[in-house]
Amino acid sequence: MASTINYVDPKLDPTVRVFNNFYNFETEVDANEYDVVESYFRRVFADPLAAKNFTVTLFQIADQTSRPVLDLLAEIQGQNQIQLTATLCYYLNNLRSNTTLLGISALVTPNFYAARNVLP
Repeated sequence: MASTINYVDPKLDPTVRVFNNFYNFETEVDANEYDVVESYFRRVFADPLAAKNFTVTLFQIADQTSRPVLDLLAEIQGQNQIQLTATLCYYLNNLRSNTTLLGISALVTPNFYAARNVLP
């Protein structure tokens, strides 16, 4: 039987390949989970590109923390854009080097006497 618009071919794997070229991240996820996560972010963000980027970010967090993506989604549901960004920055900052933290806008000023002892 040929595949049509209304008929899903059960021989095909119902997964979606999620990738981010900038961070060199790639994983395969269940298509249903991807649709659930992306539809949530499309409701939160008006920009479809932002929704896709946040979807990839949530799958990246789920992959690297070994937590189910739907558990992470349940944790962030009900948050506005600012709270959502802060929560995802928290998770991503735990996965990144301390020299490349996200969402840090206040510069840390070292003590004057300690700073002058640092060699260039």
